[in-house]
Amino acid sequence: MPPSRFPRAWAQLAARLRVPGGFLLAAAFAWFSAPTRDSLAAGVPISIVGLLLRGWAAGHLAKNQSLATTGPYAYTRNPLYLGTLVVAAGLVIASRSWGLGVLFGTVFLLVYLPVIELEEQHLRELFPQYADYMARVPVLLPRWKGGNDRAPFRLSLYLKNQEYQAWAGFLAGLALLVWKAR
Repeated sequence: MPPSRFPRAWAQLAARLRVPGGFLLAAAFAWFSAPTRDSLAAGVPISIVGLLLRGWAAGHLAKNQSLATTGPYAYTRNPLYLGTLVVAAGLVIASRSWGLGVLFGTVFLLVYLPVIELEEQHLRELFPQYADYMARVPVLLPRWKGGNDRAPFRLSLYLKNQEYQAWAGFLAGLALLVWKAR
């Protein structure tokens, strides 16, 4: 087993703070964003790419039932988190606030990376083949060769994973940005 970059207690705390921290980030986003039509035109498409990646991943993920290795999981072990990072980058661009970029980046480093590590520990225990998968597929930044992405997207998994909630949150944030850009 690879050495842990984060103490287990920190990773567990980060996992518990992820949702409440998201509400604090949303409040900071609402307060400090200063969008323009141009910043919206630049940032929104980037966020949509992140949402599409998250949706693609959700349609391949049967949590705790089977190891997801197809679709985007053939290229990165954490396409949901990568999609979240891309969504956030697009929103930061749309908001025209580098301070929000620093805040989102800090939260990703201090919350999401420990959570990723905690989840990987869980997956190693649950699926014996996870160690081999880890050796082939990078943790976050995709490797675009040698993957098996041939399995079909399953709408039933997308719905079971409630990925439509990410779209709902994005649309609420977008509405706020459009309102502020007037």
